[in-house]
Amino acid sequence: MAKRDYYEVLGVSKTATEDEIKKAYKKLAIKYHPDRNPDDKDAEEKFKEAAEAYDVLHDPQKRARYDQFGHEGMSGAGGFGGFSGQGMSMDDIFSMFGDVFGGRGGFGGFGGFGGGGGQQRQRRFRGSDLRVKVRLNLKEILNGAEKKFKLKKYVICDHCHGSGAEGSGGTETCPTCHGTGSVTRTQQSIFGMMQTQSVCPQCNGEGKIIKNKCKHCGGEGIVYGEEVVEVKIPKGVAEGMQLSMSGKGNAGKHNGVPGDLLIQIEEEPNQELIRQEDDIIYNLLLSFPSAALGDTVEIPTIDGKVKVKIEPGTQPGKILRLKGKGLPNVNGYGTGDLLVNISVYVPETLSKEEKNALEKMQGSDNFTPNMSIKDKIFKKFKSYFE
Repeated sequence: MAKRDYYEVLGVSKTATEDEIKKAYKKLAIKYHPDRNPDDKDAEEKFKEAAEAYDVLHDPQKRARYDQFGHEGMSGAGGFGGFSGQGMSMDDIFSMFGDVFGGRGGFGGFGGFGGGGGQQRQRRFRGSDLRVKVRLNLKEILNGAEKKFKLKKYVICDHCHGSGAEGSGGTETCPTCHGTGSVTRTQQSIFGMMQTQSVCPQCNGEGKIIKNKCKHCGGEGIVYGEEVVEVKIPKGVAEGMQLSMSGKGNAGKHNGVPGDLLIQIEEEPNQELIRQEDDIIYNLLLSFPSAALGDTVEIPTIDGKVKVKIEPGTQPGKILRLKGKGLPNVNGYGTGDLLVNISVYVPETLSKEEKNALEKMQGSDNFTPNMSIKDKIFKKFKSYFE
């Protein structure tokens, strides 16, 4: 099923401000929140869809990329996407966008959700993103490519399985926040009694504390290691484009949300072919006889050589178009062409025979380009008027 346009999902225009996008997301998140719609799979999917749209549109870089390339620019191929939704739980969404709701992911202050009625959600750490560069030639851009990277990164500790605690009884509920991850303070103000909610200072919002820290990771739940990641590059990508692979960055502490892997595209220059968006340009240098008499020449394309017929009398500057011999559009809008730009070679030195042959041709009408049609007709039939 094709994804809906992110602006359509949030119900905003393409010129919407950041504040309008935030308000639209908050409205949908409240409407489809799982506390309000228990066991409603359709509401849960719409909740995730709204979160995915907000993740892209509230970030200026992701939004610019989406406006330019659409969904393909964000996702490209399986596994890509700034926020793909794959493997993301409700807690992941709340940990990433909890600030939108003004609290710890519940809806305190919005219709009574959260606080006493809704479930409190603890903080989850998010791992940092990683960046890699991938260098592609034109053939890889034409067909798409698969690249493998051995990444040095933070991974989940095998000994404690990411908990940071030594043994099964290494953690306990935080006595300060009683497992909620937040503390509420009530104080008197000129407007009456006011409540403020903040991250628990003892457990840093996790709702639990570690009694016995893991000896291998020091209680962090992550260690520095390496992972081999296979990246699928979609067809038609271009220099400077950035793709993201969700969840393949550094692991988050204490089984938190992993960061993303950001892939920066670089394009290898080709010695014969020049890229111009989805089209490919080839500069063909013909000899004078080939241009004048016609010929069949072999020219390179991205995926091999093809033969092209040169018509007699071909002029310098003429462009031959080979349909579909360019690059596929990254958004699926067809394929570019191969444009053959023709130039004619004029030798700097001539043999005596070549010079004599050209001098004989110089007097011919065909080699007097500035002569008008009227003059040529007059010259041809001059004897009739004498």
